[in-house]
Amino acid sequence: MTVTLSDVAARARVSPATVSRVLNGNYPVAASTRERVLRAVDELDYVLNGPASSLAAATSDLVGILVNDIADPFFGIMAGAAQTEIGGQEGTGRAGGEKLAVVCNTNGSPDRELTYLTLLQRQRAAAVVLTGGALEDPAHIAAMSSKLAKLADAGTRVVLCGRPPLQGSDSIVAALTFDNRGGGRRLTEHLLSLGHRRIGYVAGPTERTTTRHRLEGHRAALTAAGITEDQDRLTVHGPYARQSGYDATLELLRRDPALTAIVAANDTVALGACAALRDQGLRIPEDISVAGFDDLPFSVDAVPALTTVRLPLYEAGARAGRLALGREAAPPGGIATIGAELMARESTGRPKS
Repeated sequence: MTVTLSDVAARARVSPATVSRVLNGNYPVAASTRERVLRAVDELDYVLNGPASSLAAATSDLVGILVNDIADPFFGIMAGAAQTEIGGQEGTGRAGGEKLAVVCNTNGSPDRELTYLTLLQRQRAAAVVLTGGALEDPAHIAAMSSKLAKLADAGTRVVLCGRPPLQGSDSIVAALTFDNRGGGRRLTEHLLSLGHRRIGYVAGPTERTTTRHRLEGHRAALTAAGITEDQDRLTVHGPYARQSGYDATLELLRRDPALTAIVAANDTVALGACAALRDQGLRIPEDISVAGFDDLPFSVDAVPALTTVRLPLYEAGARAGRLALGREAAPPGGIATIGAELMARESTGRPKS
């Protein structure tokens, strides 16, 4: 049942006119009254109509692209590619089938993610693209499923890019998922083939799907090689940041000075790992090998060039943009797994005998 402005007024124990004044911000209202109205809006999940220009249609010309951190090339590349497709190709002239793409930076906050989705719902967004790994929290998953269902019911197309399908939700047009497990496994198999047996792992945040899938691939390769001990002890979790790679590498060396290789959760973390090793007087790869994940643009220019796993970030983002606008048919079952390619470079070599 659709929640009305009168429902909000009844919950907040004010008049509909007062609710309208609070939501439109065009008339002074007592702070306590304002707080009561906003609390009622949240409790009832009331959606205010967007701009008047969008009222006659099911949706507006707005498309939201949600990212964890726009400064991170992983998200920036996907968002940029999606925005290019959504905004229309250069030289198409006046606005026609193009949409206005707005990038929403959540800073990894689940609350901000839900808030942006609510704001996009109020603006009757034509589509929403959610990028990157998802938070593995039952309460957040339930809240996301409910929010995306409401968006879809209102005509908004929902596309996931680099994110696994949302359990319990059938409101998604398409989910483009990266083969993080396969990529993680191939990366560690590469190190094993070179002769490494003491391999440390710098993982991402524990609550993220990307973290779990890449770590599962790494450990599957170790287990298949008969290396089952110390997998937990030689894993350190932290943010997807350079400083995290630096600090975690020092911790791994403290736990096992005999390490011959370190696998990082992504390329940015790998740069931090390389810096820590150099500060300890260790050479890469002569003394210890380092590998990353994603194949971000700087990876090939690092010294030595970084062994990593290439994800086609631009291609995935562009495809998500086309799917968001209905310019490309959804994959069978709504899910497509995008492959991950091993890029073996100079930062990995055979361990010293």
